Amino acid sequence: MFDKPGNALLSPGDFVRHGDRPDWGLGQIQSIAGHRITVNFENAGKVVIDGNVIELQPADLPRP
Repeated sequence: MFDKPGNALLSPGDFVRHGDRPDWGLGQIQSIAGHRITVNFENAGKVVIDGNVIELQPADLPRP
């Protein structure tokens, strides 16, 4: 369980943004192991986020 409740709604494959690092751009969740969330960001590459410290924001993507 996460200390940041929004992270519990995320799954691998979801697109997210890091609220404190907008310069990282859009990220896609690669894996979730315990409270560690691995995200591949378009401008920062693969980053492991502590889901108990940072709450990722689901990305609003336009529907095709």
